[in-house]
Amino acid sequence: MSAREQILARVGAALRARERPGHPGAFEGWRPEPAAGPPVDALTTLLVAAGAEVVRVPSDAAARSWLGTFAHGFKSATVGVTVPHTLRPAISTTGSHEAALGISMARAGIAETGSLMMDARDGRRTQLLAPTHVVFVRATDVYATFLEALRGVRDDLPSAIGLHSGPSKSADIAQTLVTGVHGPGRLIAVVIEGGN
Repeated sequence: MSAREQILARVGAALRARERPGHPGAFEGWRPEPAAGPPVDALTTLLVAAGAEVVRVPSDAAARSWLGTFAHGFKSATVGVTVPHTLRPAISTTGSHEAALGISMARAGIAETGSLMMDARDGRRTQLLAPTHVVFVRATDVYATFLEALRGVRDDLPSAIGLHSGPSKSADIAQTLVTGVHGPGRLIAVVIEGGN
């Protein structure tokens, strides 16, 4: 037996002899009181308070119409892979490092934190490089708490998720707030209230 195998055998024996701690259970720390009313309303309130813009539309067709009007001022866009074809802009698409407009589809919205849960499969560059980021989220995918959102997407979790709670901000230097430093300076959440 080599020295490496001897060390690993000793570590394995020590681990087997050690008592395993139990699961600590659900998080019981402080949480904000749930907002009264629909989770979509609480999500909207917190996103706007953080500097994001929120547009609420009744259907996919209305979302596409809104996007067509909004995207008219952009030469090109970068579009996340999870965005349905019915919600893609009629303008040309380009690489995320060149586009001024990024378009994504959120996996969920979280009313408790005012966050959009973003899927890494959508393309992190699409979500972070474009100065303006439009994120579609279905009202049926907006949850009251982070735990509920995780439970809602647990059957298809990506390798990583991002929580976007407004435009990028930093106050690292001289405690002066600067927007758009580490990501988009403008975030527009488009909440789709109904079906197609």
